[in-house]
Amino acid sequence: MEHPVFSGTAHDPSGARFAVVGISSMPTDWAQVLGGLAGGDLTLLTAPPVPVPQAVPASASAGTADRPAAGPPSLSMTPPSVLDLNAYLMYALGKAARRRLQERLTARGLKLWHLTVLALLSDLGPQMKTVLAARLDMNASDLVRIVDDLVKTGYVECDRDPEDRRRVVVRLTPEGGSALAELGADVSSADDELLAPLDAEERRLLSSLLRRVHARLEAGARTAARP
Repeated sequence: MEHPVFSGTAHDPSGARFAVVGISSMPTDWAQVLGGLAGGDLTLLTAPPVPVPQAVPASASAGTADRPAAGPPSLSMTPPSVLDLNAYLMYALGKAARRRLQERLTARGLKLWHLTVLALLSDLGPQMKTVLAARLDMNASDLVRIVDDLVKTGYVECDRDPEDRRRVVVRLTPEGGSALAELGADVSSADDELLAPLDAEERRLLSSLLRRVHARLEAGARTAARP
């Protein structure tokens, strides 16, 4: 059993780190308790017992009145060494951006894939389901579920291709176009929240650099896909 009072850091299987503080009236195995609450495996990185404050005699405290109060121990969420890794920074920022955007989409009963399909149909026009799945690198059955969700909301509609009845064409409806415009405002607010430390010029520069990296990745993917 571990100590009844615990503070430290932990990480889940994805590597995400967070601070942990626990207090119990009896000896407690915090790794087991926190793992059970999270519904998954957690690894406690540091588990120093937090000393329980004891009464200080008046004679002992007489000379400490002018000393600054000791603050809580620093619990850094990110090891300093990984801040030198651009791949880690992009992963962490992407995760934060996705979380903020998903919160806004959830409020509208949608998911990120719904937004992606709507945007693709808006940019490229009606698409066959098979083409949509290929463009999004998505399993065909998963795409069918996303499209079915959007059909129920009235944001897209599906028709059989008159030249080949086996093919199903998906197109954006006027309601879907309006919803996409509203979602654009949600995307912008999520961007503003995440990029608050940057001014307008810094944001343009960041966007330009990310587009250059993304363009190279897409070019590499197209080359690899060629027979």
